Amino acid sequence: MAAENAGAHAPTAGEYIQHHLQHLQMNFSFEGVKQTSIVDFSLFNLDSVVFSILMGVIGCWFLWAGARKATSGVPGRFQAAVEILSEMVENQAKGVIHNPKSRKLISPMALTVFVWIFLMNFMDMIPVDLIPHAWHTAGPALGFKDYMRVVATADLSTTLGLSTSVLVICLFYNIKIKGLGGWAHELVAAPFGNHWALWPVNFLMQMIEYLAKTVSHGMRLFGNMFAGELVFMLIALMGGGWALSTTGVGLAIGHVIAGTVWTLFHIMVITLQAFIFMMLTLIYTGQAHDAH
Repeated sequence: MAAENAGAHAPTAGEYIQHHLQHLQMNFSFEGVKQTSIVDFSLFNLDSVVFSILMGVIGCWFLWAGARKATSGVPGRFQAAVEILSEMVENQAKGVIHNPKSRKLISPMALTVFVWIFLMNFMDMIPVDLIPHAWHTAGPALGFKDYMRVVATADLSTTLGLSTSVLVICLFYNIKIKGLGGWAHELVAAPFGNHWALWPVNFLMQMIEYLAKTVSHGMRLFGNMFAGELVFMLIALMGGGWALSTTGVGLAIGHVIAGTVWTLFHIMVITLQAFIFMMLTLIYTGQAHDAH
């Protein structure tokens, strides 16, 4: 429940959703603020930063533990799971990146991306009110606002940050593989040919391509996870309606069925979204190795 609504009246469905979609936002003086424009670089979402770092640490520990316990004998279940995952990513990398030297860096990076995004997505499987309800008491007591979102990938700033990082890696490999001059020549010579009259058009098309790749890469993950989080909130409202109603048997049954079905389906969604983001990372870095 929103702190500002507490003691006045129970929040409506709209207020409940609006509160749960608000991030714990801070400016760089670590003061609580609220975003007022679509793009605002004067603040950051503290909850997304904390949970993304936490999931990153857990993911790195998971991979480190798998590597540390690796043996040449019959693997245990944990080692087998890590090996299967690593082999899957390596096979996908071999299909799009034909430079073995590049794969030594890109394959582990892609594996880390998959595990990290899966763990951030998996936070959506936690009951939607569990952590926010705990924060309802702890947050204001610590001097913070009563807002808490735990799914970092349902935050556009997180997903665009990830896709921008992939763009930087692609630019690095463009220069490393083709040389600065070769890549600069490609920017003005492709895709329509190396004629001086076409140089502005080629350059514009290249910039549009880089921008479209980066934005769509981040927006795809954000859109799916945001929608999944919103559905869980709507299902939670069914449970709230059942608790407040004396004749809400239908809502009770619908709450259980909808929650179970969506949870089972969402397991596939969070895994698929992590895989798609990883595959696009491999494809885009692979394209950086190819000359037009």
